[in-house]
Amino acid sequence: MTDHVFIAGPASWNRITLLDHLPEPVPHMQFVLDEWETVGGTSAGKALSLAGLGRRTVLHTLLGADDAGGRVRDLLTRAGVELIAVDGGTTERHQNLMTADGERVSLYLATPDDRDDDPPREVVGAMTDAAAIVLDLAPLARRLIPLARATGRPVWTDIHDYDGDADFHRPFIEAADAIFMNADRIGGDPFPFMERCIKGGASLVVCTLGAEGAIAVDDRMTRHAVAAAPATVRDTNGAGDAFMAGVLDATLAGSPLPDAMQAGARHAASVLATRHLHPSLDAQLGA
Repeated sequence: MTDHVFIAGPASWNRITLLDHLPEPVPHMQFVLDEWETVGGTSAGKALSLAGLGRRTVLHTLLGADDAGGRVRDLLTRAGVELIAVDGGTTERHQNLMTADGERVSLYLATPDDRDDDPPREVVGAMTDAAAIVLDLAPLARRLIPLARATGRPVWTDIHDYDGDADFHRPFIEAADAIFMNADRIGGDPFPFMERCIKGGASLVVCTLGAEGAIAVDDRMTRHAVAAAPATVRDTNGAGDAFMAGVLDATLAGSPLPDAMQAGARHAASVLATRHLHPSLDAQLGA
């Protein structure tokens, strides 16, 4: 086994438009405060963060043979991410409407064609030899769940703003050793849901709370909390992915959970200070 992390899930090319408030559903005019283009996708965010922390990272994703795919491929590779990209026909592209408070509406401009093929041989090898496997919410990753379980490697997943009912998320929850989420849609106190996940077989459940930090439940049903690290907030995209990457990297290095959560908070703060998914992209795309 090596010390690399295998990640499967989305990478995209995004146009970010910053507004003073999200548009109301009536005809009107608004002035844009700022806009820029950058790499997007939750799996790309985790991969960039892990590579930035010095962890060898292999990302399996869908990209097209188009300009957007070429940009994503080039930027991730320059940042140290090893890519196993499958031809998706077109590259995923988003138009993200954002506010300074982190509110977001994501408009999907293009989505790749997931052809339900068997995974490439290099994917099987990268999973088998990984220190940990991260499966993000995507059909590409969902098909890898049986193979991930068969490797015996720890499986980490990010269910984002899960509402407690959506069927698509359940195989990821049932397969994962470590589950990350936020509290945006779970409704009320997230601890009961988190504890049910531990009873269902997970060994760690972490819920991020934005500016309030994060909470966690471990395999002994012990509750943990960490405050958000001080940060200059320029853009909130990728902060949750950076937090998870920091926790994962520290855990693989042998840190106990409280220290790993502190590492996650520090790394999330470093990403909040850039308008890209990771500061490593500043030199290539402009700070």
